[in-house]
Formats: sequence, structure tokens, C-alpha cells
Amino acid sequence: MIIAVDGPAASGKGTISKALARHYGLPHLDTGLLYRAVAATIARLELDPSIEADGVAACGFEDSLLDDPILRTDEIGQMASIVSAHPLVRAALMQRQKRFAQQPGGAVLDGRDIGTVIAPDADAKLFVKATPQIRARRRHSELKAKGSTLSLDKVLADIRKRDERDSSRSSAPLVMAPDAVLIDTSFLSIEASVERAIAAVEANRR
Repeated sequence: MIIAVDGPAASGKGTISKALARHYGLPHLDTGLLYRAVAATIARLELDPSIEADGVAACGFEDSLLDDPILRTDEIGQMASIVSAHPLVRAALMQRQKRFAQQPGGAVLDGRDIGTVIAPDADAKLFVKATPQIRARRRHSELKAKGSTLSLDKVLADIRKRDERDSSRSSAPLVMAPDAVLIDTSFLSIEASVERAIAAVEANRR
């Protein structure tokens, strides 16, 4: 069974995806980490994330990089959003994601184009969202716990900027698949969000 979970930053899709993977005993891939790994490689090599060729050159990273804590930093996240807009970078990482999705038994993948591009024939598709203000508060709390001094206003501005970049890019923009189930986590607890996700998978699995 393949489960596709899409949605914007800090919507709760990662938490929901991990819970679904545990519930169904499936491997999980946060596809955003692939783009963060490209961004981290660009930073290490002192390349330019706005140059598509530099992004492509950074796509040959080792899988072990996906466990590096640096990938979770806000700086790398912002750079990853720039890198992910390059069509050739997305093409270079597409097969990596498709192989993960098509492994025996299935998988849970979360990202921004899983249900529309990576696994359009997924057994179940979810689109997780929340208001920008709530997502900003969540992200601000996460960053503050890690010692960040970024203001809530700056985090909200960054969230809005990433939303605009992700939704307007020419290659695989962030859109909800027509057959996806919408889950708005704005006013749901983590437990309630997970319960709703499991119910949606059970009701809509092909």
C-alpha cells in the first residue's frame, strides 16, 4: 500500500506520515529531506542555490546525509525551497522517490507533489493544511526550542514566502490532488489529526 501525504511547511504532514507508517508497518520517507540534502551539499560546496546547474551538481549525495541534524535547520530549509523550484533538480530526485514508493509492500511518502507526480496511483492520498499563522506559531516554537532568536513575524513571513514559491513554481507545484482527502489540522490535536488521517486512509484506500 502506498500512502501519499502532501501539504505546506509546518502543516503537520510529517507527524501524520510517521504515525501512518507506524500504524501500517510501512517505511516512511520525508521527501523534503532530499531537497534539504541538496541544499546542505550546495552550502558545503559553496555553490549557489539559485543556479539550476549547481543544484543538479549537488544531487549525488549519500543516503547517510539524510540523518544529519543540519538538514533540520531553518537556513537549510529556506535554501531547499529555492533549490526545489528547479525542474532539473526535481527530475534528478524523482527516480529516487519513485523507487522508494514502489518497494515491495509499499510505503508512506510525504512532500508537496507525492499524490500528483511521484505516486499518482497511490492507494490513499491526503492533503494536510493549516492556516499560515498557526503553522508559523508551530515552527516558531520548534525553532525557539533549538535556540533560534527569529521573531514570530519573521517566521510567518518566511512561511508565506515558501508557500508562494512552492505553489507558483513551474515544475510540480504544491497543489492538492483531485482525489486527495483534505485534513485541516489548524484546530486539531496531534492525536485527533492522526485519527482523522487513519480514518481517511481506511475509507479511501484503493
